[in-house]
Amino acid sequence: MAGPAIELLGVEKRYGAHAALAGVSLTFEPGVFTALVGGSGSGKTTLLKTINRLVTPDAGEVRVLGQNVAALIPPVLRRKIGYVFQEVGLFPHLTVAENIAITPKLLGWDKGRTDARVANLLGLVDLPLEVAGRTPDALSGGQRQRVGVARALAAEPKLMLMDEPFGALDPLTRDALGTDYRSLHERLGLTTVMVTHDMAEAVLLADRIVVLRDGAVVADGTPADLLASARDEGVRALLEAPRRQAERLRAKLAKTPDAAA
Repeated sequence: MAGPAIELLGVEKRYGAHAALAGVSLTFEPGVFTALVGGSGSGKTTLLKTINRLVTPDAGEVRVLGQNVAALIPPVLRRKIGYVFQEVGLFPHLTVAENIAITPKLLGWDKGRTDARVANLLGLVDLPLEVAGRTPDALSGGQRQRVGVARALAAEPKLMLMDEPFGALDPLTRDALGTDYRSLHERLGLTTVMVTHDMAEAVLLADRIVVLRDGAVVADGTPADLLASARDEGVRALLEAPRRQAERLRAKLAKTPDAAA
């Protein structure tokens, strides 16, 4: 992939008096896993949705693989970009295989190619082949989210957008799925942009963290670099939250009944 995978150039979006995005300019290089973090209303999800035209900016330009997305037909653009979100959004009346096969069928893939892709993806997301014939209501939350990842990867995109993809899962399932997705990101050479409220998740999974506040970028860099150099107190507090949580956890676990006696 030559050149940036995604570019945002002076992107602005307003909802009435609220500036969801205030002149954001960012470049996302191929193969990099980027986490977008910040408080509620900071512009994370709005930024993500400008990339696949679920949100149309009021000003500025968004480019995907060198093309201005405003010049592309939205459904055609979206078939080139995987999109995973918290609610999963699987069609309840379709089987797992049929859900995964939606985009390949829209692209005109033949049945043999589609079936092979479904089987391959189930293996990639660590689901047994027998779930292919089940409907989503027969799966656990973690399994449904794995199907959502498989569906997003079905048409072999190189770009993945993820909006709080693991937020509704229990901690153990969330950790396992996040780790598995990071392995997929590396194995498939993906460019991933993920919105998350969980700073520990951002630090553990992402190569790069972009911090947003009031629709503007206030910090951008690797987790280690931001921890070492961030001067903004709000940014530092956000980045240090996982460390503070770990220290409190260690202190609490150290208070055994014997120690307290």
